[in-house]
Amino acid sequence: MVSPQPVDAAIQGPIQPGWYNDPWHVAQWRWYDGHMWTSYQHSGNQTKKPFLPSWLSVPLIPAMIITFLAVMYTAVTQPIVIALGLVPMIFVLPAMAWLDRVEPEPRSSQIHAILWGACVAALVSGVVNTIAASAISDDFAAVVSAPLIEELTKGLGIYWAVRRREVDGVMDGIVYAGWTALGFAVVEDFLYFSNALAAGNLGGVFILRALLTPFAHPLFTMWIGLGIGWAVSRNKPVFPFALLGYVLAAASHAFWNGSLVFSAQMESQAGLLVAVICFILLFFSSVIAVIIIRQRTVNEFVAAIPLIAQRYGMSQQEVMVFGNWRQLLHTRRSLPRSHRKNFDKVHRALARLGCFHSRPGSHDATEEQILVNQLQAARQGN
Repeated sequence: MVSPQPVDAAIQGPIQPGWYNDPWHVAQWRWYDGHMWTSYQHSGNQTKKPFLPSWLSVPLIPAMIITFLAVMYTAVTQPIVIALGLVPMIFVLPAMAWLDRVEPEPRSSQIHAILWGACVAALVSGVVNTIAASAISDDFAAVVSAPLIEELTKGLGIYWAVRRREVDGVMDGIVYAGWTALGFAVVEDFLYFSNALAAGNLGGVFILRALLTPFAHPLFTMWIGLGIGWAVSRNKPVFPFALLGYVLAAASHAFWNGSLVFSAQMESQAGLLVAVICFILLFFSSVIAVIIIRQRTVNEFVAAIPLIAQRYGMSQQEVMVFGNWRQLLHTRRSLPRSHRKNFDKVHRALARLGCFHSRPGSHDATEEQILVNQLQAARQGN
């Protein structure tokens, strides 16, 4: 057991796992796992280590059990459904890895976001949409219920990353939105493909969902991530901007589902074609926006290196590597795979310090020391 202690006790070196004064909440304790702050908090005299690993959380446990049993049943009875449901990952995973390269997120946080989307968001949305379809109609569930509940539950996955202090800016918000939406989309595709197989139209549904629109859910949920990330980067309250992002996400989701329902009701291929064209336009405009945001984030990171080097001490070699984006990527590619994980930790620590200093207003000395300790730990291979 590790007794609670003030964070100042660790400022001379890397912070060891334990309960520390919460830098963001007075009179609270927060668990630090040796690499990052977790979502575990308490206000009493807690001394026991949290019983869950950082990639897991309490809401995930029951949702994972139910989802796992359902997926295993589908894998046994309809194995083709599972195989086809994983196809969109071929397109989405490389895109997510490219976005995440700007500020590499911890693997445990990525896993938690994916599992949240696949289990919590998918399960809760499935139950609510089933009730809405039974009580009102399938069309109501598709156009009203699904956009509202699905974007809400996916958005909560992003908010969980905020609770863990993993979101530092706009790009982080987009990344966590993408991971959460990817997990949701995979499990939802299992359901759609299973129903399509029973109805005899698996081919058409597979082409539409897996090949034509694999980025649909990430594009919808991206609005929530944008709102949350922007609020964090500007030291603004998260909720109003998360709500704005949620409205935009639900609206774009409802438009897409509504166009599909309309084309089905009218039995018009023209309606479906218009919907697909609109989605393609949305896709490319979103891609352009994300590329601009990513490049701006890269430029801000590179520009922050001289300040970080002067304030916290960096070797000339470190400045040459991290102060030039192409050199950074080249150096990482040249490293053995076993060394890339620690390289990413150093990269992430530097990026977080850059985000910290780019925020407007006064800077919290305790939070700064935490980030410095994370950089020290990464340099030492911890």
